[in-house]
Amino acid sequence: MISENNRVKLDFNNTEIAFRNKSDKDLEKAYWLFKMVASNALIKIGTPITNLALNIGLPIQGIIRNTIYKQFCGGESIEGCAQSITDLGKGNVTTILDYSVEGEESEKSFDETHAEILRTVEYAKKNSHISFCVFKPTGLGRFDLLAKVDAKQELTDAEKIEFDKLYKRIDSICSACHQAGIKVLVDAEHSWIQDTIDDLAREMMEKYNKEQVIVYNTYQIYRADKLASLKADFAYAQTQNFYLGAKLVRGAYMEIERQRAQEMGYPSPIQPNKKAADKDYNEALYFCLDHINRIGLMAGTHNEESSRILAEELVERGISPKNEHIYFAQLLGMSDNLSFNLAAAGFNVAKYMPYGPVKSVMPYLFRRAQENTSVGGQTGRELALIMREKQRRKNKK
Repeated sequence: MISENNRVKLDFNNTEIAFRNKSDKDLEKAYWLFKMVASNALIKIGTPITNLALNIGLPIQGIIRNTIYKQFCGGESIEGCAQSITDLGKGNVTTILDYSVEGEESEKSFDETHAEILRTVEYAKKNSHISFCVFKPTGLGRFDLLAKVDAKQELTDAEKIEFDKLYKRIDSICSACHQAGIKVLVDAEHSWIQDTIDDLAREMMEKYNKEQVIVYNTYQIYRADKLASLKADFAYAQTQNFYLGAKLVRGAYMEIERQRAQEMGYPSPIQPNKKAADKDYNEALYFCLDHINRIGLMAGTHNEESSRILAEELVERGISPKNEHIYFAQLLGMSDNLSFNLAAAGFNVAKYMPYGPVKSVMPYLFRRAQENTSVGGQTGRELALIMREKQRRKNKK
């Protein structure tokens, strides 16, 4: 229980701090964008229509670039993100540079993605506003190959070579981050490839987290088994003498997971309800804080209650808000009321900054838009905060 003396003076309704780096024009664009996202029908209809327009070459990239892309992405290249990185830095928020090209399936594209992620590591070495690099395993190897390994099916000789290439790409990124002293996040994916990703991430942590936390695995706590996984991985890290890196998120594939489980006739891996997910998420926070000397914690959450709990627990336990083992994280363009108010209160905060060519990043953007409509109250909360800030600015004039 948090004592009254240790309550953190956090006001997540302080829109002046939250939107300090947004002009009136930017705020107005964000308002209309979230109004559009709030319409489930618009998202469902707009996604296939936009994909079709992009695929047949209709000139809509400019519209996308100035609306949804500008809200949720940093730029089309690493260099194109420079201004956005600087803007976040002015609010004491660091950047997680995230090359967000999805859905590619060729060895050529995997090599290109690998090379691009290595470039983010080099860029991060020279920019103090970048706190983490990140990669998505299916950006470096075929989804179906990971699914086959996860199902413990026999690989062909060609597939063994292919998996070895995937392993070497992951290893070289983690090695580069280790040499540079840059933290790296391994993104979580669907449950039917996640065991293999967990095995790879655990191996990378055992190899590169001997002296400090470099590699972080991601735990999707909307899965009923992931709190137990976190505790088991920590026990293993203790026996093998390495630091555990844990990025805690609620999760991103809930509807897909439930639908697949139903279609294939196996128990859904998803928590029975939101209350159970929230309970496990907060328990995972407490567990990491109990062992914070040996765990690097990133709380990737847009949940105000969990953010407040973590902030207040740090004060209660006498843990410095600048402890390098503890970061809060949110997505670029969302929950600025959390990110900037936490940073203003002295906590370590990072924003996921997706980047890449507009057409290539569209699968990521549509997934984010769909997630926004499925997360209860998220879009409404964003709109309410924007409207509050618009009114505050109007009253000030």
